[in-house]
Amino acid sequence: MSNNASLSRQILVTSALPYANGSIHLGHLLEYIQTDIWVRFQKSRGHECHYVCADDAHGTAIMLRAEQEGLTPEQLIQKVSDEHQADFARFGVAFDNYHSTHSEENRAHSERIYRALRDAGHISTRDIEQMFDPVKGMFLADRFIKGTCPKCGTADQYGDNCEACGATYTPAELINPVSAISGATPEVRTSTHYFFKLPDFEDFLKRWTRSGRVQPQIANKLQEWFDAGLNEWDISRDAPYFGFEIPDAPGKYFYVWLDAPIGYLASFQNLCEREGLDFDSYWKADSDAEVYHFIGKDIVYFHALFWPAMLEGAGMRTPSGINCHGFVTVNGAKMSKSRGTFIKAQTYAEHLNPEYLRYYFAAKLSSRVDDLDLNLEDFAARVNADLVGKVVNIASRCAGFINKLAGGQLSAQCAEPELIARFIAAGDEIAADFEAREFGRAMRRIMELADEANTYIADQAPWVLAKEGGREQEVIDICSVGINLFRTLMVYLQPVVPAMAEQARHFLQLDSLDWASRQQVLEDHAIGKFKPLMTRVESDKIAAMIEASKEVLAEEKKLTDGGDARPAGPSPLAETPIADEIAFGDFLKVDLRIAEIQRAEYVEGSNKLLKLTLDLGGETRTVFSGIRKVYAPEALEGRLTVMVANLAPRKMRFGVSEGMVLAAGDAPDQKDAGIYLLSPDSGAQPGSRVT
Repeated sequence: MSNNASLSRQILVTSALPYANGSIHLGHLLEYIQTDIWVRFQKSRGHECHYVCADDAHGTAIMLRAEQEGLTPEQLIQKVSDEHQADFARFGVAFDNYHSTHSEENRAHSERIYRALRDAGHISTRDIEQMFDPVKGMFLADRFIKGTCPKCGTADQYGDNCEACGATYTPAELINPVSAISGATPEVRTSTHYFFKLPDFEDFLKRWTRSGRVQPQIANKLQEWFDAGLNEWDISRDAPYFGFEIPDAPGKYFYVWLDAPIGYLASFQNLCEREGLDFDSYWKADSDAEVYHFIGKDIVYFHALFWPAMLEGAGMRTPSGINCHGFVTVNGAKMSKSRGTFIKAQTYAEHLNPEYLRYYFAAKLSSRVDDLDLNLEDFAARVNADLVGKVVNIASRCAGFINKLAGGQLSAQCAEPELIARFIAAGDEIAADFEAREFGRAMRRIMELADEANTYIADQAPWVLAKEGGREQEVIDICSVGINLFRTLMVYLQPVVPAMAEQARHFLQLDSLDWASRQQVLEDHAIGKFKPLMTRVESDKIAAMIEASKEVLAEEKKLTDGGDARPAGPSPLAETPIADEIAFGDFLKVDLRIAEIQRAEYVEGSNKLLKLTLDLGGETRTVFSGIRKVYAPEALEGRLTVMVANLAPRKMRFGVSEGMVLAAGDAPDQKDAGIYLLSPDSGAQPGSRVT
């Protein structure tokens, strides 16, 4: 990948396609903001860069939701697409084209690729035993069957892959399956299915995944699938199904994951036809253009194995790079509906400036696949300190003097050419960071420059000089340097905070803030009157956003949180009658996880409770448990236990308890009755599900 800005590159960039069955939330936005920053940087450097996306609009989920809402699938996906595009626009995500997988372009490309694979011998058919819902009268797509993973034994897994061990399988392989639609036990029926022969491409994929196209962590993960052996991929679904019918196979439809990545081609085709671009120059096998996909780590199997194999088999070029990111956590924990941290894009934008989030994500993003934590206190502090306290402060300190003393005209000659030259030269390293997706490192470099600019202005103290007679030109010279430094910083920040940069461009009265524009020092140049470019993050607005998220998701909370919100630490069980029977499906709602006790503390004001800090394998929870009578805190630290991980948090007098640890109690009438923690074998791993 060239970093030479003088050589224009042809670059096509995509983000994963959002599913047309739900709202955009902050977890989604990480990917689109990351991609948009990288695209804006490439365009700023003068490269021909196109950013396309689309709604992933096919599948049983779409069909069923449309039925529930009394809409046709086409009406539903159009409604959701309008909502998605409005959300992306709020956050400055500027696609060159936003399309739909339910398009004629996608139908044509899907059929062409399928026929190429079929004619080359990479498609097979065979009869399989398939689940059929006798209540709904339909075959069940894999995501609408739940059961126990056949590989690791984890319960409550979907029918195509296991979230616990990452295994992939067919729905018929699930243990104790149930229909997620009706709750009925599916019947096993025979159906002819079509398969993509992925093992045909094993040697190619081994080379491809080790060629620098994916991050090292992803290449290592993919090796696990090679070690286990690649399987043929079921690419068909039976009617009724909302999607494209397979050529020459009446009643058979392409599985949504076949035509979803082909949607990248379709969206770009749509752009090409509108803008007169050459589609083949980007997608032919020997293309010199670059193609990059930005995706989450949860869909790497499809993008880094199936997708390049399909393209290779169809005689097309494969991606130049697949850039994976981690998940978003909020305040150190998984996004939670009950805590109000499962925040929709629209809800955020109603309370806070979207550019706060763009900057915060950028400040924490690297090229690795690490999860990113949105710590709301740090979020407010960092945005206020960096964007408001450092960058905007430079312009606000200097603009007034330029307008008052020089009629808005900067000095005709630069008073600090070496300082400004150093700021300009720093752009080479910052550009390299942007190119490598090391956005956090780029933000640190930019803020170091902002600190230097503020130090220069503070040392020169133009406000002091302005009070002394006859020193007006010195004040103008100092503040003209400050405005030039501010302009250079805004060039570097423009990909991250484009709306703020556009306001700065108007204030500076410039035609462009592209990367090369920083080379021209602003001398004898007129600026406008300064208006505040960004206000501080207010904590009350963050609190209001959290509360609004709880209200917006109230109905989902009723359906998904479940559990008994009693105090942590169960009552003694001995000589207590067995509770009423529950259905197996009710039991599956309880998410039991292995947890390591990182810290145990006495609770002031309570003679029963201990405060436990639990590690669930990367996520930390606080639980209050009535076990003080039996355990000294120091004896618990480092010990494994079992907790109910999906119990709704409960506000107690001493704090919020975020779950419940499992314990067994002595008989209530026994002297010195105690409650004892349940502990798994020492080989268990924090975060593992208990089955």
